[in-house]
Amino acid sequence: MRATTAIYAKIKPNSIVNEIPILLAFNLLLVACSYLAINLPFSPVPITGQTFGILVIAMTLGRARGVGVVLAYLVEGAVGLPVFAGGTAGLIKFAGPTGGFLIGFLVCAYLVGWLADNGWDRSYFKSISAMTIGTAVIFVFGLVWLAKYISYEALFTAGLYPFVPGAILKIILASVILPTSWKFVKHKQ
Repeated sequence: MRATTAIYAKIKPNSIVNEIPILLAFNLLLVACSYLAINLPFSPVPITGQTFGILVIAMTLGRARGVGVVLAYLVEGAVGLPVFAGGTAGLIKFAGPTGGFLIGFLVCAYLVGWLADNGWDRSYFKSISAMTIGTAVIFVFGLVWLAKYISYEALFTAGLYPFVPGAILKIILASVILPTSWKFVKHKQ
């Protein structure tokens, strides 16, 4: 009973009104990042800005809100809204070659958000480390699932090697943008 009372005591009457625009803005950021897509002729996995969006969201919002934004994004795409890479959609995307990457987004948001909640967002080194770990998680989930569709010999060529330079760039760019995103969230609260 005390725990429930403590939780309710922390909820402010206008907190939902303040949270909705923040969560919506980060959801739209993720959708915009997914539209930045380049199809590769040798891979069913496109190069996208989604990983960048996931990293910024998780590091800025933390575990609970970051997972909420990413989960909303995945549900939006599953029900048919054109929010996935290049404006694609549908539940079938989870069963296709990129399904593991989509699930990896959620796990990444949880892990990176948890690390941010535990102080990894307070220095560039720790932030970059957290985002590197999160990106590795996305690759692991993506590659394990992609292996159902591609031979092991072609797996890393189709699902990892072409994406590493972009992943490094996304992590660096996200680390540079983080202070601005924190100011946005703090201003809105």
